[in-house]
Amino acid sequence: MLSFLWSLGSFIVALGILVAVHEWGHFYVARLCGVHVERFSIGFGKPFWTRVDKKGTEFAVAAIPLGGYVRMLDERVDTVPEEKRHLAFNNKPVLQRMAIIAAGPGVNFIFAVIALTAMFLIGQNKVKPVVGEVLPQSIAAQTQLHSGDEIVGVDGHDTLDWESVNLELVSAIGGDFVPITVKNAQGITSQVELNISNWNFDPEKQSALNSLGIVPFRPAITLNIGLVSADSPAEQAGLLVGDSLVALNNVKIESWESLVEQVKALPGEDVALTIKRDGQTRVINATIARRDTPNGQTGFLGVSPLAEPWPEGYVFVHQYGPFDAIVKATDKTWRLTAVSVEMLGKLVTGDVSLNNLSGPISIAQGAGVSAGYGLTYFLSFLALISVSLGIINLLPIPMLDGGHLLFYVIEWITGKPVPERIQETGFKIGGALLFMMMSIAIFNDISRFTS
Repeated sequence: MLSFLWSLGSFIVALGILVAVHEWGHFYVARLCGVHVERFSIGFGKPFWTRVDKKGTEFAVAAIPLGGYVRMLDERVDTVPEEKRHLAFNNKPVLQRMAIIAAGPGVNFIFAVIALTAMFLIGQNKVKPVVGEVLPQSIAAQTQLHSGDEIVGVDGHDTLDWESVNLELVSAIGGDFVPITVKNAQGITSQVELNISNWNFDPEKQSALNSLGIVPFRPAITLNIGLVSADSPAEQAGLLVGDSLVALNNVKIESWESLVEQVKALPGEDVALTIKRDGQTRVINATIARRDTPNGQTGFLGVSPLAEPWPEGYVFVHQYGPFDAIVKATDKTWRLTAVSVEMLGKLVTGDVSLNNLSGPISIAQGAGVSAGYGLTYFLSFLALISVSLGIINLLPIPMLDGGHLLFYVIEWITGKPVPERIQETGFKIGGALLFMMMSIAIFNDISRFTS
């Protein structure tokens, strides 16, 4: 329940910020162009907070936090007195109307740069993309990629961490080959080529890396306890952080993975754990708890292991000064934009399945997870979603900003507005397309949540 509330709260905060940013773009440029703004609302429905400024614009926060809007004076929907006709949106030159509409998505991209700049100024702990293992019989196994190699570039793009490696690999979906630049333990750089012509990647079941047979390096897991969960069987039995697990029911524990499998197979059972504490061996009796899963009951002890320390140089702080942070943030925003556009194109061509569309539930989960990791991860999440909102709103679909822009571009070229009948038909088709896309996205969310 707490996890749900955290995700919901993070989602509302994230959506509120992004909606405010988007609508502020429309509002600000409308004011610059001399258009009277009737209302600036964050959320839909009945407002629970309002304020009217000296120019007569009502600012509101409404009860349904699923979007927002800027309502401008417009003769097509309002009765406008003669003395205010010059303040109506529809009476402005077509280039000004285009600027007002484009400002919303445009500010989404600017906000992404600002959020990423803040992230780079604060800094994030990152792990170098060093290969831990190449799985046999995999796509990666057919190349000269080896354990210990650091992936420093994918398809001509530098990769400082696993996040950037994953992004570039996903962007290559639909191609036949993807070149990877690697640096071995001796510092020698070379290039390998992954044959991805038969790459079957289902992001619901595995990561891009694992589907290619690339396992990131991680320090070895020890048999020392690093965490004892509160009110767990381990805590009740008296296990402590730092205890070293030796045997379960007098059978030597070979690895943490084997311990997990043994515990899962013993729900409700009384067990004897042999441990070492302060150099002395002792036996502790514990009762394995029961945990219900879709596949039946499994055992649960409530301990997590300690890992060996990272080798020197593997973990670094991704941080820059003010100027470099702006440059890096702009570059990353551009790359996120390019990859997102590529993915939309691949949805149309069928290279990417519609099952990959995500809706509000997945976004809420992403908001909660990123916020739980810390401010910099939440800023990165906001930047990604802001770029996505900017791109989606620029799609030439009536009902979206891009659809309005399309009509105004036609008006600009032809010198006369698109007939109202054609616009109304376009809005109906656009509404149906949006409803279909949202239905697919929500269905995908529910499928992920219930699977």
